[in-house]
Amino acid sequence: MNVLLTGGAGFIGSHMAAKLLENSMSFIVVDNLSNSNKSQLKKLEDHFLKKIPFYNFDIRDKNKMAIVFNENQIDAVIHFAGLKSVNESVNNPLRYYNNNVEGSRNLLSLVKENNIKRFIFSSSATVYGEPKYLPIDEDHPLSAMSPYGQNKIDIENSIFNDTFFKKDCSTKILRYFNPVGAFQDGLIGEIPRGIPNNLMPYLLGVVNNIYPFLQIFGDDYKTIDGTPVRDYIHIMDLIDAHYHALVDNKLGIEVFNVGTGEGCSVMELIKSFEHINEIKIPYKMLPRREGDVETCYADNKKIFKRLGWKSKRDIYQICSDAYKFSQNINR
Repeated sequence: MNVLLTGGAGFIGSHMAAKLLENSMSFIVVDNLSNSNKSQLKKLEDHFLKKIPFYNFDIRDKNKMAIVFNENQIDAVIHFAGLKSVNESVNNPLRYYNNNVEGSRNLLSLVKENNIKRFIFSSSATVYGEPKYLPIDEDHPLSAMSPYGQNKIDIENSIFNDTFFKKDCSTKILRYFNPVGAFQDGLIGEIPRGIPNNLMPYLLGVVNNIYPFLQIFGDDYKTIDGTPVRDYIHIMDLIDAHYHALVDNKLGIEVFNVGTGEGCSVMELIKSFEHINEIKIPYKMLPRREGDVETCYADNKKIFKRLGWKSKRDIYQICSDAYKFSQNINR
């Protein structure tokens, strides 16, 4: 099987590349490097002693993307490419729509034209908005609280509305909760461009003295300690879910939540990180951010029943691997 990874140089895409290399599977990476660089792929090449085919293309450019499909015998596509900051999407919704939705629709048309029989879409729990009940299952109503979340709904709808993906393709929509951690003793991890919008990369920036303190947005939520509650899942557990989806060949569209099924507050994660790594993290409480929900965690029974996947790594491994990566960043 030869797999195309869009956004394959990013946090999640590069970890998928690591998984495929571990399993000696062929793949190609397409990434415009707008929120990543090739350093992660270079580390994987050095570690696995294997060259990674790479195209510095934007998925919105159909002519260039056609080159990728024409030059390679592609059997499956895993679509990671996209801008992913909730807060940034609120401030620049048109940029997000153009990049995420229009880019994805362009890719979908190429997948269909080339009769690709396996397609996995990287969706998000943000499609659920403020939860009406917990844990959130796949039948929960969709109601995004941000343009980013609405992008994911729009892309999902484009998939659902196409007969090819409903009947002729093994199509998996994976709704992520909150991926954190790093690969294999911190070999690779998350290196966003600019100031991170997610908790863990910003926290690691504090660890490396890039930022003076960690920003916590909101301490007045109705949670155990006033900070938001999330379902933090180890990045390699998330990647294992993709691998389960990739090797399954059932035709039609299936939607799966990918989370641990347990909630953890922002402050609980910070305290765990401090305890596990014996380090103090200075932080400052700031007002809530627009688009953030109070509590969000998954009902993950469906993916276990259907694909046999469940998370295996705990908060200890998340915090330990992330810290190891923070110490390896500049090596």
